Amino acid sequence: MGAIGRQTINTTQRLKSLRELMRKPEFDVKVFVVPSEDEHFSEYPAEADKRRGFISGFNGSAGCAVVTLKDAFLFTDGRYFLQAEQQLDENWTLMKQGLPDVPTWQEFLSKHLEEGIRIGVDPTLIVASEAVSLRKSLRTRDSELVTLTQNPVDVVWGTERPQRPKNRVFALATEYAGEQFSIKLKRIRGEMAKKNAAATAVTLLDEVAWLFNLRGSDIDFNPVFFAYAIVTRDSAVLFVDEGQLDDSVKIHLGQEVCVRPYEDFLSYLRSLATDALVKKDEPVLLGDKTNLAVVEALGEENVIIMPSPVAALKAIKNSIEIEGFRRCHIRDGVALARYFAWLEQQLNSGEKVDEYQGAKQLAKFRSVLDNFMGLSFTAISSVGPNAAIIHYSPDPNDCTMITKDQIYLCDSGGQYLDGTTDVTRTWHFGVPADDEKRAFTRVLQGHIAMDTVIFPAGTTGTHGTGHGVGHFLNVHEGPQGIGTRIAYNSTALKPGMTVSNEPGYYADGKWGIRIENVVVVREVSTPYNFGGVKYLGFEHVTMCPIQTTLVDLSLLSTNERAWLNNYHREVFQKVAPYLEGSDEVALEWLRRRCAPV
Repeated sequence: MGAIGRQTINTTQRLKSLRELMRKPEFDVKVFVVPSEDEHFSEYPAEADKRRGFISGFNGSAGCAVVTLKDAFLFTDGRYFLQAEQQLDENWTLMKQGLPDVPTWQEFLSKHLEEGIRIGVDPTLIVASEAVSLRKSLRTRDSELVTLTQNPVDVVWGTERPQRPKNRVFALATEYAGEQFSIKLKRIRGEMAKKNAAATAVTLLDEVAWLFNLRGSDIDFNPVFFAYAIVTRDSAVLFVDEGQLDDSVKIHLGQEVCVRPYEDFLSYLRSLATDALVKKDEPVLLGDKTNLAVVEALGEENVIIMPSPVAALKAIKNSIEIEGFRRCHIRDGVALARYFAWLEQQLNSGEKVDEYQGAKQLAKFRSVLDNFMGLSFTAISSVGPNAAIIHYSPDPNDCTMITKDQIYLCDSGGQYLDGTTDVTRTWHFGVPADDEKRAFTRVLQGHIAMDTVIFPAGTTGTHGTGHGVGHFLNVHEGPQGIGTRIAYNSTALKPGMTVSNEPGYYADGKWGIRIENVVVVREVSTPYNFGGVKYLGFEHVTMCPIQTTLVDLSLLSTNERAWLNNYHREVFQKVAPYLEGSDEVALEWLRRRCAPV
């Protein structure tokens, strides 16, 4: 989300070197797959793990490169079509996933390549269940998926490849986490008992951080650290570089958690299988995003792959976490009010502000807030046609000036000890065109419809309007969400889950519109309790005005207009006290932007 840059990198030599390695006996593959992910499937990999970006030159956060001995293909989705077109050089063919007749990279391997070939993968970078499915499809063409012990892209990258960070890990106080990690371990063991499991392996970084009430800064924007964990019936092992843990963290973990080197994880798993500490009738529970190398270490017969029990527990925020979301979003609203007021003032006075300078100023306003720990993603500060690139972010060396005659879309967020924010607002600081107002109004109506919807318990997300949000963790959190992805359709929304509400409309080459609030799933009372089931709705926690002068009021119903006025009354009541006496310009801007219509 928000990858920086649109400049093209010449990949000719990189691909030549990779293909030379692919031909060598120790690799001997005709195709090599380079996914975006690291072994923990982090959304934002560390620089050392951005192999797909290195080999292709495309640095969007989603995509997969497939390199053959002659050709190179980059698969990505609609969020990144424009960015990929700008960044890929002539060596690459862009595969626009989601368009008619464009296969996924998995389908491409099994249906569009020659038969009887060896296809190489790094087993730490492919989901185990995905590898099983891919192997099955390849068998029909007499092709083979080969797991390599060394990643050839790393060899090509060589000494220029950055080192992985090993930053300080710190404990998150219970006043923010709301629950001691010892209780979380008991809850995980309860889930294990249901499957008669001997252990649970935790491989995703946000799950490890949540489980032990620890946070770090090894991944940009996500307050996590490189680690694995094993929870057995009577022990817990944290695999992490011990140099990242100071005495306060060791005291926090106490005698309940054994610390071992990060690099020991796979060998530890092999010893569990070798010593028969895990077996078919007493397996290890693995989340469905666990990599293939973990399964190979334990043996397929000794594991159960299922939706992660840690993810399911983490997704439902406790009362302390929910209150933290409310508090941090109000403070975040202060920074947003100060920024948009400042930007409007700069433009009205004729000052020049480009997209990158705007993002930097917003970050500055956030940085002085209480409990601020960093940004939750690279800000999407985009003007006119750039706003139509859904996950665009400005290149400091090549970006556009913000002007009064074009739509400006700003999607940004912060990390705080008490929560994570993600908010998008779309502005026009001049006179918007009729088609811009109409589109903005329709997006607003979609936003209001989602904000006010009431639905029965057990409902899953089926519309592409939102994602889960972590509590001082990843801004994109699973398994909950409101979207067309299979995971969203299999995960019921439950009270305490946090998701974004962000409908949008994007006119390629012209402008983009999005309105985004974070909402909390809550129980609601209905007059008749139809069907005798519980009903749910949303509580919005984002506190930032929505531009009313971009709204075609004639299109709004009475209820929609009332929602808009009520929302602005709430925003002003909660945010204004923080501006009184400290920033009169922002306070006056907030008063004007929250005026009823």
